[in-house]
Amino acid sequence: MLSFFDGVAQDGQSARLRRPTSRDYRLKRAGDILISGSALVFFLPFFALIAVALLLVDGRPLIFRHERVGRYGRSFPCLKFRSMRKDANARLASILANDPVRRAEWNETQKLVNDPRVHWLGKYLRMTSLDELPQLWNVFCGDMSLVGPRPIVADEMERYGRRIHYYLAMTPGLTGLWQVHRNKDTTYDERVQFDVDYYHSCSISADLKIIWKTIGIVLFARNESTR
Repeated sequence: MLSFFDGVAQDGQSARLRRPTSRDYRLKRAGDILISGSALVFFLPFFALIAVALLLVDGRPLIFRHERVGRYGRSFPCLKFRSMRKDANARLASILANDPVRRAEWNETQKLVNDPRVHWLGKYLRMTSLDELPQLWNVFCGDMSLVGPRPIVADEMERYGRRIHYYLAMTPGLTGLWQVHRNKDTTYDERVQFDVDYYHSCSISADLKIIWKTIGIVLFARNESTR
């Protein structure tokens, strides 16, 4: 696995990656702990309601744990409420084997519009981003930050090419530039570029703007066609 310290990142030009100052990191981490800790307490009733609903709709397990690549290439279990059916892997394999159009869609974006693997409650949880509430625990523990690049799986690192160093230099985020600017036509390469852009522009004020935009997206449920 590539490491952040493997030299220089090249995305059309060579540029040595800057290291965030310890002060910047401490401020961002303090904000992550304060906000995620408060949010975990505030959303506790929602956790209970969603857990009961999932038990009734599709049984256990309630939480889906998926290994993702974190800062410096360290892996961590990214948490979500389970929004997919228990036979999701078999359904995906069947789709990719028998539907060339959807296979091309998957190869391009690693996602499917109107994903048949997702049960009806899962569609609502995704539309409102409630499926990602457990990631507040990832933020509180330090695996993730409130704002940063979307956490990827190891197989996706190759798609970043030489720009992977930018991703590895940052802590993955619960939200980020890609999440607030994407639409159903956003390509994977554009997603990677959003991560590079965030690396160059990240600041406390930029994070606050992204969080504010994220709140608007969640309130108006504008994620439905893009997740």
